[in-house]
Amino acid sequence: MITKSTWRPGMAGAFVCMALLSGCATDSEVVRVEAPKAATLKSALAEANGALAAGQGDKAQTLLKGAAASYPADKAPWLQLAQIKFDRASYGEAITNAHEALKRDPADKLANSIAAVSGLRVATKALADLSQQNNLSGSLRTEAQELAKLLRGTLGEDVLVPTVAPAPPRTKAVPVGRKEKKQSNSSDPFGGLK
Repeated sequence: MITKSTWRPGMAGAFVCMALLSGCATDSEVVRVEAPKAATLKSALAEANGALAAGQGDKAQTLLKGAAASYPADKAPWLQLAQIKFDRASYGEAITNAHEALKRDPADKLANSIAAVSGLRVATKALADLSQQNNLSGSLRTEAQELAKLLRGTLGEDVLVPTVAPAPPRTKAVPVGRKEKKQSNSSDPFGGLK
């Protein structure tokens, strides 16, 4: 029995510890909670594709970013993110994500294509904006011409954007008695009768 004379100030903590330990030593069944297993890359990509198909683009991107964090050496999440951004015309982010995929696989053709086409679309828009403002001159103009020359050489084309030849005038069938004659939409209103 503990009396005032045998009670020490540190004994209260010891009793609390013994009470806690005795509660842990019961004969009841121990329930263990395991941490949820991380999704495999394949299942994460499939879930992201499902979210995209359901029109949940933001959820798909969140899933892909999680997969990229869980599987940092794999290019697949970055490639899918790049494709999503490209499809949404977010070309800057598409380029960034494509470059992340290229860090993991420098020979990936899709990542290179997304980066190249996104870059061209950004450049085309910027050049069109400058052209509208009539501010494309000097070194910018020279650099744009050099880029166009490089693109022509890379694509093997003499002209990057071919001019569209005017379509021939359309003809319209006009019934004349029992026979149909073709009428031209040209400036000669009687051209179809000749």
